[in-house]
Order: sequence, then structure tokens, then C-alpha cells
Amino acid sequence: MKSHFLPALVCSLLFTFAICHAQHREDPLTQPEIDQIRDASWEPQQRLTLYVKFARARLLAMEQMRNDPKIKDRARQTHDKLDDFTAIYDELNDNIDTYIDRRDDIRKPLKTIIDADTEFQAKLRALKDAAGVTPEEASQYEFVLSTALETVDSSAEDHKKLLADQEEATKHRKKTDSKQSASRSE
Repeated sequence: MKSHFLPALVCSLLFTFAICHAQHREDPLTQPEIDQIRDASWEPQQRLTLYVKFARARLLAMEQMRNDPKIKDRARQTHDKLDDFTAIYDELNDNIDTYIDRRDDIRKPLKTIIDADTEFQAKLRALKDAAGVTPEEASQYEFVLSTALETVDSSAEDHKKLLADQEEATKHRKKTDSKQSASRSE
């Protein structure tokens, strides 16, 4: 009876370890970056700009790594840096949604984000079209690159629409405010 129990226990423990390991994903932000985000929690301009800065830093680090001839395992590192970029960019979008739900005016940071979207699209497309990349290397990060491109492309359109909506809402508020002001003065 004991001989059957031990293999089952070992298999169970290995399965549990595999699940725990698969669920563990490192935060793409460093502790100082997390602290900066936390400190800017109620300031949409500052917080959203930080997310743009951190996403940009991941793409820059990826470009620097890819240009370094001494780097080994370039495909895996490219995959990981793209994955970190996408996670940070998704957090940016989640924060935008939060500020919209709170009805915050985020027109100014949206303009910064829209400019960054264009920059991010160009860098991601440059990676996709990079010369000298073997099909084996590209296949190791192709999915995460496609995901990042699709996310930035669709978000860029959403950000532009959101900015237009916020501009329109601001115009209506100003008209309403001026009408109320005029009626009070009568």
C-alpha cells in the first residue's frame, strides 16, 4: 500500500509545483517604477505619462539588446521584452478606463499617449520587418509581437476617439456653464 502512495504523492506535488510556477509571472515594472505609479495614483496626467515612459523604456531596452552582437538567446529576450511592453501598455489602457469611469479630464495625457502610439507602432513594425532575422528566431516571438501590434493598433484608434469625445464633452460643458452664468446674472 505504501508503494502506491509515494508515486501518487510525488506526482501530486510535481503537478502542484508546475501549476504554481506557471501562474507566477514577474511584474514587468521595477520596484521604483511601482513606487512612482503609486505616488501618482490620483494624478491622471502624471500616472498615464509614467506608463508611457515605462512602455517606451521596454522598447528601447529591446532595441539596444537586439543591436548588441554579444547577446545570446536574442529571440527569448525579445519575446520577454515584448511581453513586458504589452503588460505595461495593457496597464496604461486599464488606467485610462479607470479615469474615464471617474469622469476625469484626460485630454492632455491622451495627446501624449496618441503620440506614443504612433512611435510604438513604428518600432513594432520595424521589428516585424527587420532584415537578417532567421525564421526560427522570429517564430519564437512572432505571436507576442503580433499581439503587441494588434493591441497598439486598436488602442491607438480608441485613444483618438476618446480624445475627440472628451473634446466634445468639454465644449458642451463650456456652453452649459456660460448659459448658467448668463441666467444667474440676469
